[in-house]
Amino acid sequence: MSKVAERHVLGLSGGRDSAALAVYMAQNHPEIDLEYFFTDTGKELPEVYKFLVRLEGFIGKQIHRLNPDRTFDFWLAQYNNFLPSPMTRWCTRKLKIAPFEEWIRPSLDEGTKVFSYVAIRGDEDYREGYSSSHKNLAVRLPFREHGIDKAGVIELLEASGVGLPDYYRWRSRSGCTFCFYQQKIEWVRLMEEHPEAFEDAKTYEKNAVDHGSPFTWSQGESLDELSRPERIAQIRQEHATRVARAQSKQVANPLRETDEPMDIDVIYGSAKGCLSCHK
Repeated sequence: MSKVAERHVLGLSGGRDSAALAVYMAQNHPEIDLEYFFTDTGKELPEVYKFLVRLEGFIGKQIHRLNPDRTFDFWLAQYNNFLPSPMTRWCTRKLKIAPFEEWIRPSLDEGTKVFSYVAIRGDEDYREGYSSSHKNLAVRLPFREHGIDKAGVIELLEASGVGLPDYYRWRSRSGCTFCFYQQKIEWVRLMEEHPEAFEDAKTYEKNAVDHGSPFTWSQGESLDELSRPERIAQIRQEHATRVARAQSKQVANPLRETDEPMDIDVIYGSAKGCLSCHK
């Protein structure tokens, strides 16, 4: 009886967790011939691209870039300039999930068993991985299986020399520069770190509103309103208050010399974000 052909794939978002999973698999399962892929929206942070190159150096393999043609601008036109939002996440469907499915579909259809490795951590019981109705696609969650949590992820990256993506200095998620899941303080920081990307987001927003889109990037206000000096000062103060509150509740880890970086999601008490974008 002939052995069923297999493919093993691991999606990288440019974020911390998926990069750590790549490190983990390279160190613990070198016998698995993993293929790494990144679905490029065309609107990623510049730090993401630099981090992917750094990661390629460690794993010793090229990361397949999907979406060479149909990036954000293409799909925005298809959706009549309506911005994506938490209610209508066409960006996730068209820019992340669809390219992945298109990439592996020929293998699935010819009977190849495809194993997709997803970086859901052991401390993320609330998250679910990508689910497929195709009988030949199986999802594996090594971090959950082995109880690797956020601290373990950071240790993997630090010990390997890969380190954290540079954007963690000012932002705690990967994804598009104008991701609608950003908190308002992250919009302020985007304006400071990448003013040209912030201005692009403002242009997209104004054009969408002119075409009747009911959404703005940041809930309850336009980026033009958010970027006013008095509003920026208010956002900074509100953020400082939230950070102080979150720090007062945080339990120090005696096994680590320094505290873990505090995620925006921890500070704001949310776990929002697309799995395919932010892991």
